[in-house]
Amino acid sequence: MIADTEIRLKGMEALICTLGEVQAERFISLVMREHFDYTIWQRKLWIDKSVEEISHKAMLYRNQLSK
Repeated sequence: MIADTEIRLKGMEALICTLGEVQAERFISLVMREHFDYTIWQRKLWIDKSVEEISHKAMLYRNQLSK
């Protein structure tokens, strides 16, 4: 299990790598302003998709990254 500090660090690194420093800070600010329940969001995110569809999309995405 990863310590909370390491999760925060890796999360920030991922955000900065993807968005850049300014946009990463902006993202954090937006998330903190809104009432956001990750668990509820996850439950609703793929409600109309089967496990097979989600798995297929994940495999396609992974293949695109490896090119």
